[in-house]
Amino acid sequence: MKNSQAEILCITSYPPRVCGIATYSQDLIRALNDKFSNSFRIIVCALESEDHGFVYPPEVHYTLNTAVREEYTELARSINEEVNIRIVLIQHEFGFFREQESSFLEFTREIKKPVIIVFHSVLPHPDNQLREKVTAIAAACESLVVMTRNSAQVLVDDYDIGKEKISVIPHGTHLVPHLSKEFLKKKYGLKGKKVLTTFGLLSSGKSIETTLEAMPAIIKAAPEVVFLIIGKTHPGVLKEEGEKYRSHLESMVSKNKLEDHVRFINSFLPLPELLEYLQLTDIYLFTTNDPNQAVSGTFVYAMSCACPIISTPIPHAKEVLTTDTGIIIDFRNSGQLATAAIRLLNDEPLRKNISSNTLQKIVSTAWENSAVAHAMLFERIAVDTVTIRYNIPEIKLDHLYLMTTHTGIIQFSKRNQPDLSTGYTLDDNARALVAMCMYFKRTKDKGSIFFIRKYLGFISECLQPAGDFLNYMNQEEEFTDQNRSENLDDANGRAIWALGYLVSFIGQLPLEIIAEAERILEKSLLRIGTVHSTRAMAFFIKGLYYLHSAIILPANLDLLKTLATRLVEMYKHESTEKWQWFEGYLTYANSILPEAMLYAWQVTREPLYKEIAVSSLNFLLSQTFTENGIKVISNKNWQLKGENHAQFGEQPIDVAYTIMTLSRFYDVLEDEEYLQKMTIAFNWFLGNNHLHQIIYNPCTGGCYDGLEETQINLNQGAESTVSYLMARLTMEKYR
Repeated sequence: MKNSQAEILCITSYPPRVCGIATYSQDLIRALNDKFSNSFRIIVCALESEDHGFVYPPEVHYTLNTAVREEYTELARSINEEVNIRIVLIQHEFGFFREQESSFLEFTREIKKPVIIVFHSVLPHPDNQLREKVTAIAAACESLVVMTRNSAQVLVDDYDIGKEKISVIPHGTHLVPHLSKEFLKKKYGLKGKKVLTTFGLLSSGKSIETTLEAMPAIIKAAPEVVFLIIGKTHPGVLKEEGEKYRSHLESMVSKNKLEDHVRFINSFLPLPELLEYLQLTDIYLFTTNDPNQAVSGTFVYAMSCACPIISTPIPHAKEVLTTDTGIIIDFRNSGQLATAAIRLLNDEPLRKNISSNTLQKIVSTAWENSAVAHAMLFERIAVDTVTIRYNIPEIKLDHLYLMTTHTGIIQFSKRNQPDLSTGYTLDDNARALVAMCMYFKRTKDKGSIFFIRKYLGFISECLQPAGDFLNYMNQEEEFTDQNRSENLDDANGRAIWALGYLVSFIGQLPLEIIAEAERILEKSLLRIGTVHSTRAMAFFIKGLYYLHSAIILPANLDLLKTLATRLVEMYKHESTEKWQWFEGYLTYANSILPEAMLYAWQVTREPLYKEIAVSSLNFLLSQTFTENGIKVISNKNWQLKGENHAQFGEQPIDVAYTIMTLSRFYDVLEDEEYLQKMTIAFNWFLGNNHLHQIIYNPCTGGCYDGLEETQINLNQGAESTVSYLMARLTMEKYR
């Protein structure tokens, strides 16, 4: 039976053809498949300028020899007859269609499906002929995509194309693990060197001689410098003039005695190797001499690896390189290049600051975010024939493992590297214990027992003689003064939740683990009846529910009822017709309160508990879900009764708790709305948020620390990473 899934046909140059747009298209298609293969299927028509006899991968269903007029007509007919093709996405470069420009234009007009054209070049100040070509192409398509705001403005100002037809989707970049420079330099034989790099298909337009002319001055100031020239000669250049340009560069190196400071890497490197070279780079050099080059893949790849950049003033560079993200020099100005390079090489704090700013500037262009932007455009253009459904990523524990030492899980990270100086918390280790128990439940992976023991051991270390827990421990495994200045009730509540959940695995986990959790609980439960902190009581109830599911003790049941009754009294005191809540404000971890009431009802069957659980959750959902997705309460300003909450400052932990609460309500009450909202909330991690950017990092397995008004907090600390993992493991039940 023929597959009826919606198809997007991408017309582009494509590997194994060696071409920047071919690489771009393959990267984009991989990202779209990774995130949206349940929404649509990407197929490819590979552009050929002559009969190369390429052996293409399976996604290539068509080829088009751009020099043959008849092939345009035949391809248009095939597209119109194929009912599954809903959109045609064309990667456009004028050089592709130079021999048959009129045939290409007629082809776009003949297609009866919506056409999206991506302009990889947008030339300002066109003559009449070029202007007519571009406006004719624009008229024949549904939408135009460009990669910079500058290009969009040129289309508006110089070609009179309406803004409503133009979408700006930046050139995609790869997420990278940000490995140690020292480690990578040693790996590639560059230990102790300061590394300048440029890469890409070689041609005279790269103006690499600008750097070679600057090298003597740079070497004098930094004798340990090495300049890497990475990339094969462009196939078109190779065909026309052979290795003339490379030979010219090599002769410059020889003439100026630069052999010890310049290395040619004459190959088209595999992506992982290329990204490692860029991660070890101290300064990336972009010296093109073409002022009209709209965008460069090499430029943005270097930014994604947090390279400080020195660039000539192409429009893209002027758009993204500000004083805190790089240095712009004039075309062919080797003196300016030398001065800029020496300044950066001699100022490590400046390089690190620029590196951090560069990464923050470019992370929004990750291929995953590019895929989200394209998918949203497809959904809008296809008029109800394409519906976005986010793929759920595979479970990945790499970052959790990286953040965990012999003591426990470290509190914070710098980007994705653990920051041991921030120490440890009971909060994080309790959540990590819950996550690893959830992981064990789903996978029965015995390797997770090692981590369950570790996190349980940390909780045990935090237990005090009176039965309470301390929260903060430094890297020397000493409790800090912060434990004296903060209310630790919520942290104690999370510990009881984790311990109770662990005990519910009796008969599944080793007996000594269960016994240790019981020992800690026996001591700590003696004092929780004196606690009145709202969320702490809710966490206690959750822990007692799980404990009760394994070990039934009347005293624990009485304790649960006492805590639930307190929450009921708080609800009665604060709730009104328009404010059905336990407090006069919404703060953090809100969903744990209605969830606790549902747990209390499950144990006691007290109707009032269920009534309050449902009404308070529905109220919370009305405050945090919109027609576009979820917006949890901001950590900047809490929402007071009668007021609207702040729109920005959303944290993964609140989204994760919402998902876990919805899961419990769906499992118990079987209301499909809870399941639908669970999916909507999880999609927040995958890009369905106000920035349309991923919060979960599939490269590292970590989760970014927060969603702000204009950017993502790129650090991937324990709280965020464990919260995502709990949410992801919750979703696994419904796959």
